[in-house]
Amino acid sequence: MKKRYILYRIARPIIKFFIKISFNPKIIGKEHIPLDGKCILAGNHTSNLDALLLMSTTKRTIRFLAKKELHKSIFGKLFESAGTIPVDRSKKDTLAKEKSISALTKGELICIFPEGTINRTSEVIMPFKYGTVSFAQKTNSKIVPFIIKGKYKFFRSRVKIKFLEPISLKTNNLEEENKKLMKIIKEELETNE
Repeated sequence: MKKRYILYRIARPIIKFFIKISFNPKIIGKEHIPLDGKCILAGNHTSNLDALLLMSTTKRTIRFLAKKELHKSIFGKLFESAGTIPVDRSKKDTLAKEKSISALTKGELICIFPEGTINRTSEVIMPFKYGTVSFAQKTNSKIVPFIIKGKYKFFRSRVKIKFLEPISLKTNNLEEENKKLMKIIKEELETNE
């Protein structure tokens, strides 16, 4: 067991229980998350609870990309020991990029919310940043798109997470691939399932 992920592994069953009891989410397609090997989970961002929801769906350790401000808070050491990768959203963060690529190269599972922040707009989805497709291209990793729908309401939630079939990049054109990924997720969000 990797020492730096001990907190994650201890916390995950507790988080899973909390999410199940509090929100009883509908989880669809978790079989699309590979049991091992490098992979990127990428989807829309609706709430601070999204990461906990994702943690409750797989036994694999997920390395989340998270804003650097979380790592500078009093809980900074907790985020660090849980394996999160801090991101400075005010610039092109080369260190976060290097850490993400290194994690994938080692066969780890990372999660990115390509919108870069929680969507508080009236739009279905906000424009995606290029990190997901860039990391996938540089490491030849598959991407498992996911969508989160519904609201987190204690004991009466209708939140749902759905993992879609893994995709691979078809071209070296990051702009085109980013648009494709965004289109897949947006169209799934717009369905009435």
